[in-house]
Amino acid sequence: MPDISVVLPSILQPLAGGQSILTAPADGPVTVGKLLDSVTGGYPVLARRLRDETGALRRYVNIYVDGDEVRRLQGLETEVADGQEVLIIQSVAGG
Repeated sequence: MPDISVVLPSILQPLAGGQSILTAPADGPVTVGKLLDSVTGGYPVLARRLRDETGALRRYVNIYVDGDEVRRLQGLETEVADGQEVLIIQSVAGG
């Protein structure tokens, strides 16, 4: 079965059991939102770090599908196909 890989930055890996890549099955087109639901299902702290209580992406979380930031595409409705790489980047606030 084809899979979609979600690459996590090192700062988020401890919230996913130390894994750097989470995979989800690609049963036809999957949206970024459904993909996040799938890969964070067993990691509630990771899920809360990525999205707020309304389900929206947190301001400091950027998600890229094959190099394109999803906020510039269709947000959480952006479709992801088998073989595409999804990269999560967490902005680090600094002064």
